Amino acid sequence: MAYTAPRPFSRDTAHGRSPSLRGEVRAVGRPGPRPAEGQGMVTRRGFIDGMSAAGAATLFGITPPAAATSIAGATAADAELKARDAMRAANVGMRSSYAALKSALISRLSPVIVVQNDATGGRFTLIHQGGERESVSPVPELFELAKSISHVPQGIFSIIAAYVGDTVPNVPNADRIDPHDLDMVAFEGPRAEGWISPLRSYAATLRTARRQLGKADLPQELEASCGKILDEALTFIGDSVMNGMFDMASFQEFSGRTYPSIRVNMKFAAAAQISGVEGLMREWRVKIGEEAWKDLYAVVLSIWTTSELNQASIIIRRCMNPAKAATHLIDLPTVEVPRDPVFVALDNLARIVQDNVSAEMVFPTDPVVADAFKGKEDLLSVEILHQTGSGCPVREGKV
Repeated sequence: MAYTAPRPFSRDTAHGRSPSLRGEVRAVGRPGPRPAEGQGMVTRRGFIDGMSAAGAATLFGITPPAAATSIAGATAADAELKARDAMRAANVGMRSSYAALKSALISRLSPVIVVQNDATGGRFTLIHQGGERESVSPVPELFELAKSISHVPQGIFSIIAAYVGDTVPNVPNADRIDPHDLDMVAFEGPRAEGWISPLRSYAATLRTARRQLGKADLPQELEASCGKILDEALTFIGDSVMNGMFDMASFQEFSGRTYPSIRVNMKFAAAAQISGVEGLMREWRVKIGEEAWKDLYAVVLSIWTTSELNQASIIIRRCMNPAKAATHLIDLPTVEVPRDPVFVALDNLARIVQDNVSAEMVFPTDPVVADAFKGKEDLLSVEILHQTGSGCPVREGKV
């Protein structure tokens, strides 16, 4: 038998893959019997791929040259890469099948209510009977009006925040303000004057609202509270612009004076939202019938800052089947308001629904892990907590 030196191997640098052996060993001799029909033929290349180049040379009675050692290492690395890629392929196949099931399930989800929170009290969409949709904004306008004026102190803060001092002053709630957070927010500092022009512009908007307030046909108590908030805001702005300065303490004095009126506005806004949402829930319950309503899913989309005790979730929970509200009412925090909130809600709900069934079939012997798979926990969370303990190595200086 003659040994033919392998050709140089190549590396797929674009993908960071390990080298592949391009050489081959040729044996000269009488061919063996052909394999039976239907069986795969074991080629010499396939045979040698199953062992190292050095091992093949020994088998054929050849003393390998020095290069054989590096070729053996390359072959081993290539075999390892193939093995690991084969393992990853199992997960790729799972994800493909999982996505296909989820896609098919989306069109079957019913009945579902999707809530997109917004400035008007929320847009509610009912999906039922094979995908039929109906969207409604049920909350009375009083909700938006009351909240609009309640947000005035936040509007002023947003203009002046970058210009406050970066040191926490001696205010009653000083211990509740993180100095590092304040330092990052107050990035311009008190000596800059970039706040004056936008604050004057906002004051013009507030003066118009104050002048027109009496024509808005509001309940007397709500009109009075809105007037108080606007008056205090215009006073603070006027004093700050005239003096060319303000500080955190003066702003807190202003906002503290508006708080009782903000509470009044909150009362009116909450009553408006409750009446609007509960009225819509009663209407939709009659429309789809009791049998369907008992299995209702509700997905409430919100940003992180309103994802717990979301006002829409509180109201809807009262209208759902009590036996299923804990699992069928889903608060879904989003990074930002999605372009297609209904699709985002249904896509996530499909994942939740199929995981509910999958958890019990894949983990039938461990209810704790099954519950984690169904819920918000990462499946590895319990094991990671077990291995890491209660301490943090970074905080304790161990890493």
